Amino acid sequence: MGIMNVLAKFFGKDTESEASKTIAKERLRLVLVHDRMDISENTMDNLREDLIAVIGRYMEIDKDALEVSLTREEEGVALVANIPVLNLKRQPIDKSVIPDN
Repeated sequence: MGIMNVLAKFFGKDTESEASKTIAKERLRLVLVHDRMDISENTMDNLREDLIAVIGRYMEIDKDALEVSLTREEEGVALVANIPVLNLKRQPIDKSVIPDN
């Protein structure tokens, strides 16, 4: 290993290029899974909006950072959602379900 390679690893240059490769491979894999599953971009957008609506009832979430994707597992395909939660919403107590003493 040359001195340039050692310096590149020391200063994180190799790590950045490896991370870029990994991200590119993951994006390509997701595109292939979407194509094989025959799920349109419109369907994925609708799914994303539905998730935001339902989860948004109970939690304040970062809608811009929410990621929804499909991944192929050995057993089949999995829906993966990364949903950053900013805060929990406090639900008002439904007093009609509390028994009178």
